[in-house]
Amino acid sequence: MSDAALIRIANALERMSPAPLEAPDFAEAEAFLWHTSPDQLEPIAKVSRVDLDLLVGIDRSRDVLLENTLRFARGMSANNALLWGARGMGKSSLVKAVHAQINAQGLPLKVVELQREDLPSVTRLLALLRGAPYRFLLFCDDLSFSHDDQHYKSLKAVLDGGIAGRPDNVIFYATSNRRHLMPRDMIENERSSAINPGEAVEEKVSLSDRFGLWLGFHPCSQDEYLDMIRGYCAAHGVDVPEERLRAEAIEWQATRGARSGRVAWQFFVDLAGREGVRLD
Repeated sequence: MSDAALIRIANALERMSPAPLEAPDFAEAEAFLWHTSPDQLEPIAKVSRVDLDLLVGIDRSRDVLLENTLRFARGMSANNALLWGARGMGKSSLVKAVHAQINAQGLPLKVVELQREDLPSVTRLLALLRGAPYRFLLFCDDLSFSHDDQHYKSLKAVLDGGIAGRPDNVIFYATSNRRHLMPRDMIENERSSAINPGEAVEEKVSLSDRFGLWLGFHPCSQDEYLDMIRGYCAAHGVDVPEERLRAEAIEWQATRGARSGRVAWQFFVDLAGREGVRLD
């Protein structure tokens, strides 16, 4: 093949390749959503969040995560955090509420949400954030791994950073229903069928050890459940007699077969609608 033909092929391939990703204007929003195919950071004008003061029953986790995030936003050392435990108890709500609290104090912290399915692209995202003049909270909600899932290897780039190291201006928070990011029965099955049971799932399980902070979330009590609803009512101006509020809230919880912050919010949304109160 002639040199001219090779040059034409090279030029055609260059035209087909995607253009290098340009960094967005990070000043236009406080939150961004990472997309792939093609890679882009979508600015989010309004984040769906609950005020920090309305999160009930998670006082210790709230205080620890807020302090850790404040240190990071101020340029000091801080740990990556894994928020794990009961469903519907405010893990992702706490991350978003803490971010809002930090920005309310005048500290320009940006949050970037990354879907679990997009973890293989995380090195490209980190390269984009590394040189930006802001500090970033990289957030992955509902993180977990299945038997043949290889995404956990990409997560190491965030937690350990490989040879380049994690960018100093990036911290990583994840939520999961599992402390070790894998179902317990899967851990036991892999160990029982492995040649070396002690190392069968060590690599995946040890991922959780790479988070400096473990914050556990447990099911709420009935009193905490009712306090959540009272807090929502006070914040949104819904005035309902206490006896009626208590009776309807307990009935709602019984029909759902669960009691959590999410169930409390769902009851309040229904109550506000029946009372003719618009939730902005």
